[in-house]
Amino acid sequence: MSGGGDDRHLKPATRLVRGGRRKAWTGSVVNPPVWRGSTHLYDTDAERQAAGQNNADGQFFYGRRGAPTQWALAEALTQIEPGAHGTVLYPSGVAAIAGVMLAVLKPGDRLLMTDNAYDPTRSMATGLLARLGVETTFFDPRDVEGYRAAVAGAKGVWLEAPGSLTFEMCDVPALAAIAREAGAVTMIDNTWASPLGFAGLEHGCDIVMMSLSKHVGGHSDLMMGSASAGKRWYAALRRVSHELGQVVSPDDAALAARGLRTMGVRLEAQTRAALQVAEWLVAQPQVAKVLCPLLPSDPGHALWKRDFTGGCGLFAFVLASDDPGASARVADALQLFGIGYSWGGYESLALPITPRSYRSCMPCPTGGAPALRLSIGLEHPDDLIADLAAALALV
Repeated sequence: MSGGGDDRHLKPATRLVRGGRRKAWTGSVVNPPVWRGSTHLYDTDAERQAAGQNNADGQFFYGRRGAPTQWALAEALTQIEPGAHGTVLYPSGVAAIAGVMLAVLKPGDRLLMTDNAYDPTRSMATGLLARLGVETTFFDPRDVEGYRAAVAGAKGVWLEAPGSLTFEMCDVPALAAIAREAGAVTMIDNTWASPLGFAGLEHGCDIVMMSLSKHVGGHSDLMMGSASAGKRWYAALRRVSHELGQVVSPDDAALAARGLRTMGVRLEAQTRAALQVAEWLVAQPQVAKVLCPLLPSDPGHALWKRDFTGGCGLFAFVLASDDPGASARVADALQLFGIGYSWGGYESLALPITPRSYRSCMPCPTGGAPALRLSIGLEHPDDLIADLAAALALV
C-alpha cells in the first residue's frame, strides 16, 4: 500500500499515532474498523470491470487485495519508513522473506546472503531458492573486501543488522553502495531495529523487510510480515504478492495497527532495560561474553552508534561453562522469562541457542559454549536481574 498524506516532516512518534488514519477509512472513530469480507460488491458491471483494470492501491476489488483495515496498516508502515513509496503485508515474517526474494530473484540468479542471517532465511536459500535454480553464497558481512570480490555477478544481497543470534554489526551503507555499483539489489531484514531505529532505505538498501509479529504486534498474539520499498521495487513486491495470493487477516491487521501506536514507547523502555541487564551480565563471573551492540565494549558498537537511532530488547550472552546443558538449566530456572520463540512482546523470553549450527563461513563468537538469547520485555529490570542472578547461581 503506497503512502497517503505527507506527514513525513513530523517526528516518528507523531507519525506512529497519525499513520494510516484516513478519514475515509476511520469515519468518526479513532481506529480503522475491522472490515471482514471476501466479496466486494459493485453498483454496476462497468464499475466492476473498471476496478479490475485499474488495480490501484486502496481500491475495493476482491478480498485478496485487502480493505481499509489492511490498507491503513500498510500506509502507516510506509509513513514511518523513510524513503518508502509503499508497503506490502504478508501473513508471517517468513512469508515476507519469501515474497521479497521471489520479487527480486529468478532461476539462474545468484544471491549473496550474510552468514549470520535468521535461520529460516538461510533455510529458504538452501531449500526453496535452490530448488528454483537460484544459487546462494554466504559471506562474512564484516569482510568488506571479500564481499566486494564476491558481489560481482550477483543479482541480490541479503543483509541483517545486527546478525541473528550473535548480533554482529556490519557497515550497511558500504555494503549497499558496493552492491549498487555491481548492479545487485540490496534487501535487509530490519526487524531488530525497526524503522524507528534504522532507516534501511535511506542507508542504501532497496527493500526493507520486517517481521511484524515482533515489535509492531508487541503482544505475542499475531503473525505478520511486511516489506517496504521505493516505487520500482514496491511495484514488484505487490505484483508477486498478488500472484501468490498473499493476504493478511483484517483482525490481525487491526491488532498490528494497535500495536504500532505504542511501539515507540515500548522500544524505548525495552532498549533501556536491556542495556541495564546487559551491563549487569557483563560483570557476572558465570558469564563469558555478552553479545549486544548497545554496549560500548561491543565490537559493533561504533557502527550501531553511527547508523542507528535506536535499539531493542534483544541480545545474547555466553556462559563461562563447558557444560552443554548449562544454558537449558538456566532457562528452566528463570521465573520471569518465558521459554519460547519470537521476541519483541511485553513479556521477557529466554532461549538457549547454538548459533554455530547456523554458520557457513563466519567464526561464531559463542564457540562451543552454552549461550542464551534474551528478549527483554516490560517488566522492571531490577526484577529481571534478580531472576537471572538466581538462575546463574546454578551454573
